[in-house]
Amino acid sequence: MNDVLSWLLDAVQGVDPVLRTTLAGVAMMLETSVLVGLIVPGDTIVIVAGTAVGSVAEGVALGATVIVGALLGESIGFALGRWLGPHIRASRLGRRLGEHNWARAERYLRRRGGAAIFLSRFLPVLHSLVPLTVGMSGYSYRRFLAWTAPACTVWAALYVSASAAAAGTYRELADRLHYAGYLFVGAIVVFLVLVYLVKRVIWAREARHLRIDDDVELSAPPDDVRN
Repeated sequence: MNDVLSWLLDAVQGVDPVLRTTLAGVAMMLETSVLVGLIVPGDTIVIVAGTAVGSVAEGVALGATVIVGALLGESIGFALGRWLGPHIRASRLGRRLGEHNWARAERYLRRRGGAAIFLSRFLPVLHSLVPLTVGMSGYSYRRFLAWTAPACTVWAALYVSASAAAAGTYRELADRLHYAGYLFVGAIVVFLVLVYLVKRVIWAREARHLRIDDDVELSAPPDDVRN
């Protein structure tokens, strides 16, 4: 196990750091972009890139690049929502996503305002729909950025630090423990399970705001995100 894992980690670390970091940033830009995020495994790519972090400076550079990529992707989604939102919603891909998901994102924004923008980063499907929906709703981009930037920062810090710590610990133990590889895999699995559970808790706590009721006006943005 150690031999195989060491070979894989060395292969990732052998990639040019600038290229590796750039690819992670681009992956996050795509992962947070409108609808593309439903098929691009940005979290997996960031974890792989994080295992190659060899210093604090590399970790900071990777984290910053991931944050910038995420903000670019969310900004693209916002801009497309502002300019082309209804057309995207009515497109074949938009229809495949389900009208109930569009209505849920719209209602969630109406009820929770800026908190919905922050929390949607950690919720499936909504993390791709909410930026687009915010743009369609006439919300302030400045307010949108103020809510989504902290969420992107928290996300990047968690994923980069967890993967870098797991890989660094493995490298320290690999020569002493023959089962160090299993500890590394276990640490990544535990992290992903914890992330999944946190998402489930957020979803459960926000469930009442995500329910769709037909008698509430959806179009007017809440006061905390108006211009």
